Amino acid sequence: MKIGVFDSGVGGLSVVKSLLHAALFEEIIYFGDTARVPYGIKDKNTIIRYAIEAVECFKNFELDLMIVACNTVSAYALEEMREAAASPVVGVVESGVLATSKMLTKKDANILILGTQATIRSQAYEKELSRLGFTNLQAKATGLFVPLVEEQIYSGKILEAVFSHYFQDIQTPDIVILGCTHFPLILDALRDYFGEETLFVHSGDAIVASLMQQFSFTQRYENPKIEFFASQSPDELKKVAARWLS
Repeated sequence: MKIGVFDSGVGGLSVVKSLLHAALFEEIIYFGDTARVPYGIKDKNTIIRYAIEAVECFKNFELDLMIVACNTVSAYALEEMREAAASPVVGVVESGVLATSKMLTKKDANILILGTQATIRSQAYEKELSRLGFTNLQAKATGLFVPLVEEQIYSGKILEAVFSHYFQDIQTPDIVILGCTHFPLILDALRDYFGEETLFVHSGDAIVASLMQQFSFTQRYENPKIEFFASQSPDELKKVAARWLS
């Protein structure tokens, strides 16, 4: 199978890493819209327009499946992408909600959703989790995590200060949904901050679990072909991929 992975920038590489570990696909085409990142501060109509343009780019590759690795796009433009695409389209929000529901047994468990400003503003996670009966939901826009990750700041005093800034009034959660694909890069630091009892939902792992539930995979591909494309500075994207996917 050949799949496309779309993200607003480099964050979706954390999803690619999970896909590589699962060895489900023969070929992966990654496209990062690095010229127009970040999407998390843009309005809904702009996000939808950019997402449809990404679908048109992917039509050159005759994909079997497209994965929307950007939470913001998944929150605002998934249905429009499905209407425009020639292949099935799977988003990280629905996969993250499914993973959360399987990890929790109590409907009143304390769920903390982290994401960009646009993702949190959409309330996409809250709407789906509420529909499933979960009642104790907290959401926090943590946009500063994105530039810190891109600066390779995964731990230390700067990150700890940002945690204190965002979480000083947050009740310790039972589970944290990492609603941005940059955030798995600081997962270890988040675990240290919240403690061992807190569970975490990783978009990449959630996507893999969702795909294995929806589709039948009869073969494993240990060394898939990967191609990287970017709307700006593709060589920089490849450098980041070399670091994150190692």
